[in-house]
Amino acid sequence: MNKIIEIRFHGRGGQGAWTATQLLAMSALEEGKYAQSFPSFGPERAGAPMMAFVRISDQPIKLHSDIYNPHSVVVLDPTLLTAVNVLEGMQPEGKLVVNSHEDASTLKSKLKLKDEQELWVVPASDIALEILGRDITSTAMIGALVKATGYVNLDSVLKQVQKRFSGAIGEKNIVLIKRSYEEAKKV
Repeated sequence: MNKIIEIRFHGRGGQGAWTATQLLAMSALEEGKYAQSFPSFGPERAGAPMMAFVRISDQPIKLHSDIYNPHSVVVLDPTLLTAVNVLEGMQPEGKLVVNSHEDASTLKSKLKLKDEQELWVVPASDIALEILGRDITSTAMIGALVKATGYVNLDSVLKQVQKRFSGAIGEKNIVLIKRSYEEAKKV
């Protein structure tokens, strides 16, 4: 990886988008890479649309700005697909990773992706409800992103989740990530 990989997460306040980017950044650091993680939100209330960002590189990262042309975009909440332009600035060969149980081909035609852009879909809400009993998709979407991109290794992510979340919560999140990794599909 000679360039800086930039990823933008779209979520709503309180859904864990920033936590997801922190876990990704820590996973990259675990692998000897350089990383940054930061949110972008104002005084919005919980539930308002927000973004979080992560940069990963083999070289020191000297940029300290928002991410405007991400290589990958992750959407935690499918309602944001019509609320904000999640594709804005995405690289011509970028990867969009979406939490959705909608028919993948229907979703792809709605989004109007460029031919070179990839769409990856995982029913993260359904999986999270089954495993956690709550619609918290942040860690599930990390599993899908790792499968779609390989920016970091799944084992590194699982190690960071064990450090961040203890006990049953950590174990459930590990199951959630692995399951989302397995169920993520390229459309």
